[in-house]
Amino acid sequence: MNKIRILLVDDHKILRDGICSLLKGYPDMEVVGEASDGRTALNLAKELSPDIVIMDISMPNTNGIDATRKILADLPHTKVLALSMHYDKHFVSEIFKAGASGYLLKDCAFDEMAQAIHVVMDNKTYINPQIASLLVESLINDSPSRPNHQTFSLLTEREREVLQLIAEGKSTKQIASHLHVSTKTIESHRRQVMGKLNIRNVADLTKYAIREGLISV
Repeated sequence: MNKIRILLVDDHKILRDGICSLLKGYPDMEVVGEASDGRTALNLAKELSPDIVIMDISMPNTNGIDATRKILADLPHTKVLALSMHYDKHFVSEIFKAGASGYLLKDCAFDEMAQAIHVVMDNKTYINPQIASLLVESLINDSPSRPNHQTFSLLTEREREVLQLIAEGKSTKQIASHLHVSTKTIESHRRQVMGKLNIRNVADLTKYAIREGLISV
């Protein structure tokens, strides 16, 4: 029997350990790799070619939405199952736009996760019942006057990456080294981000990144 090969991506080790321990009870599944941030997940996905990636959304370095998009660009046959603390239609919408096949809340029962893995591997979409209710409610209640999250429509992927790293407290020099570009390039990206978001200081950039789920408190 071919086992479902799983790459587990979450920045909390205790959660990864718990999921790994529980998955051992399913003979048709195995965790082949673990990552604590989006960038490591990209590298491991290329190396391991997993059947499915269980992906957190709010993580250091590269968030789960952009990581999902990049992984599926390289590995279109790999499935992504989002596992998130966010009960918010914005995150649900963006992760599915990035190519995910399912969305689970972190407070779900483990049996539901196992069910979601099987559903997704059967080329179907899985949405947590609470999230499904949220989406239906939003379709009914949404109006043009409601504020919209705009991070993923206003900013480029690189600008989001720079914004996240700034909000995580990294200096311009550190970000430039991390992304293998010059400090002038990072300064240019920062000006572009601030201009697009109409934000004038790093403190407000950080607040914005937290609110948009690019980083967690």
